[in-house]
Amino acid sequence: MDVHVGVIGGGIAGLAAAWHLARASRALDVTVLEGSPRVGGKLRVEEVGGITVDVGAESVLARRPEAIRLIDELGLTDHITHPARVPASIVSGGVRRPLPGGTLMGVPSDPESVRGLLCDADVERLRAEVLSPPVRGDISVGDFIDSRLGAAVTDTLVEPLLAGVYAGHARNLSLEMAIPALYEAATAGTPALEAARSVARAAASAALQTDPPPLFATVAGGLGTVPAVMAARLADLGAAIRTGTMVRRLERRDGRFVVSSGPTTDVHEDVFDAVVLATPAAPTARLIRDIAPGAAARLDTIEYASMAIVTLILDGPPPDVLDGSGFLVPPTEPLTIKASTFSSVKWPWLAAAHPDRTVLRASIGRHREEATLHRPDDELVEVALADLATVLGRALPTPAAVHVQRWGGGLPQYAVGHRALVTGLTDPAPGISLAGAALAGVGVPACIASGRRAADVLLTRLRSGDTGLG
Repeated sequence: MDVHVGVIGGGIAGLAAAWHLARASRALDVTVLEGSPRVGGKLRVEEVGGITVDVGAESVLARRPEAIRLIDELGLTDHITHPARVPASIVSGGVRRPLPGGTLMGVPSDPESVRGLLCDADVERLRAEVLSPPVRGDISVGDFIDSRLGAAVTDTLVEPLLAGVYAGHARNLSLEMAIPALYEAATAGTPALEAARSVARAAASAALQTDPPPLFATVAGGLGTVPAVMAARLADLGAAIRTGTMVRRLERRDGRFVVSSGPTTDVHEDVFDAVVLATPAAPTARLIRDIAPGAAARLDTIEYASMAIVTLILDGPPPDVLDGSGFLVPPTEPLTIKASTFSSVKWPWLAAAHPDRTVLRASIGRHREEATLHRPDDELVEVALADLATVLGRALPTPAAVHVQRWGGGLPQYAVGHRALVTGLTDPAPGISLAGAALAGVGVPACIASGRRAADVLLTRLRSGDTGLG
């Protein structure tokens, strides 16, 4: 007898769960229900000025195995490519300065490496780290670094890096979740600088290898092309994917799960033996409120940040002023954009595919600063161009094409105590498992791991019952 499993949410976490389930047993009948017109979530490509470009996540952390493993399983290993070895920069006082090497999410291993980014007094404050008693429980990134190394380290070095990952603020984000290596130092009462040095030594040792592993990777053509390939492979395995299917209700009925979708005037019901929910915290809470009210209440407390990616296409090869992979912007700078990526410089595959065009992008939006995004697309483009001109020292040529991708509620915020909050949420009720960025990591590899973990939860339960899965 076939076992019917529904996966609600077709982002990378949901697709990973479906992939793991469909490959686990021929007796599993897997259906993915996605509310938007296509799968992939934050992995998305669009055609801008005749060029297919990523308008969401553009790379994966290559030193985590999950994403590279999945790409290999999909038969895309030959398409893996890595960024050029070009420097990044950080804006300080309106001027781009080299992003220091050997840092742990902005915490330097060598205080001298940040002189110029920080004034002499702040460098000396950093050097004279003030040790504190071991932390009990969680603490915010900013509070810990402020007390140990000084607020200038938080504001100038750590904030822009965290904003690039979470679109959040250091003094609100959990140290335990955001920078585990520093959390270990906090709970042990050992120097944060030594934690940074340990990471730097490991990186230096890896760099001495004959063929050092790159830190980041993508696939030629754009990371956002992977979901469509994944959907095709899932179809080959017999899984069904229904896009444009907005799930409105989940209920337990006669020992199974009934999923209602579609408009209220034409409700469609699917019946499943088990369900993976790979949706953001708020819709997940709404769907499980009657089945697992305690888990729903915890999910309701998770906040999200919204952001936008402005993509610019210029005629001609990259101008000389685009002399690195891009720059980060601390929130203390009087700029709206929080970062810019010089995509045609950063990604050799893109430059080779379009040698007569230049692609770059700027990101806008931080947690609780949604008012910044309450502007029409053309104004966001104007703001991005103006900020780029300020940082680069001259205006860029008029773009040949532009695109604005808004990610409303796109990134979960890991507030202090987040790990304790989400502990046990993967398995909130028998027959239901949860996956996604809200649980244990916003990066692509972490989301893939979350999806596989949720699938394993269901497989373990299903195999323990009379389902024929063995």
